[in-house]
Amino acid sequence: MNEHLLQEVGRIPTSGARAVEPARVGGVTLLAVPQLAYDMPGTAADMNGGDSDTVMLLLARDGDDFRPWGSLPAPGGEDAESFSIDDQSFLAVAGIRSGSGPYRFDVDSHLWAWDGHAFTPFQAFPGYAAKQWRHVALDGRHFLALAQGVALPGHDGATLPSRIYEWDGSRFVHFQDIDSRWAYNWHHVEIDGTHFLAHADHVGPSVLHRWDGDRFVAHQTLASRACRAFASFVDGGTTFLIVGCLLSASTVLRWDGDRFVHHQELDGLGAREFAVLHGERGLYVVRVNFISGTPADPRTALTSQLYRWEDGALVVVDEFPTTGGTDVAVLPDEDGALVVVSNSLSADVRFAADTVIYRFTDS
Repeated sequence: MNEHLLQEVGRIPTSGARAVEPARVGGVTLLAVPQLAYDMPGTAADMNGGDSDTVMLLLARDGDDFRPWGSLPAPGGEDAESFSIDDQSFLAVAGIRSGSGPYRFDVDSHLWAWDGHAFTPFQAFPGYAAKQWRHVALDGRHFLALAQGVALPGHDGATLPSRIYEWDGSRFVHFQDIDSRWAYNWHHVEIDGTHFLAHADHVGPSVLHRWDGDRFVAHQTLASRACRAFASFVDGGTTFLIVGCLLSASTVLRWDGDRFVHHQELDGLGAREFAVLHGERGLYVVRVNFISGTPADPRTALTSQLYRWEDGALVVVDEFPTTGGTDVAVLPDEDGALVVVSNSLSADVRFAADTVIYRFTDS
């Protein structure tokens, strides 16, 4: 790997950055960056510590850079999801906790609406240790799914299942609960007209749900535990699903007409997020790794990967450093794509860690 297909072009100072989400509003491309925590002077390094009364950064794209544009309150920020319904643009924000120890996990997650000039409060959703929102549009309906929960001593009785809400024309109302104990993620994929929704859980099974016309029903188990993220792509008419796991090898599954079956194992542990992008030489997948070791003694400085799909398999063609990597966003343009990677921790397990901007090119 002598050539680097990902070239660093900039950095954004962030603190405990957990996601990077592009949003196009008012003729401006924004990048939303939820932040888990700030460092507290005089305290020991602790990836589960810090001050979680944080804000979500909003940055405006300026060529290959992003400039400060504004912020929104987002305690313990974990995720942001940008989407539109008809002509209305929204930004959903998930927060895991508030405070600086002891922490409150029963915090609301908020939906913000663009009023033509700014994001304004639209709706609040009671939650418990919320991790990710996902907007799903199918059959003319709009759903908003919230992955949440935490299985820690003293919290099992208070936690909530993951929840799916449906747009009723003026707001989102409760539609369905999904069994979960410590949920992290969602992924929507359509195969031959059938819609599926994958749900990632840390301590329980991660399940692919099928839309049966009335609700999402369990279709198959994708991972037994410690699942973090999914990505999908199509090659030669066949759909492939990547299942990323933190504590075991990640896998590439292949749709066989009825269910996903094993296709390839990806080396290494610590997977946190994936993104698919297209270049002149084919399809690529960016993999962002989080930590190795344990939360009590984590190793945050890891190597993350760029794969290319070659002869029916993902092959590593580039690598890049991450420190507690959490998310990746791809912003295509005429020069290839910008790839933005959030780092939630520094090498010495502090929250102040840059989000890094890369220019991708394979010409």
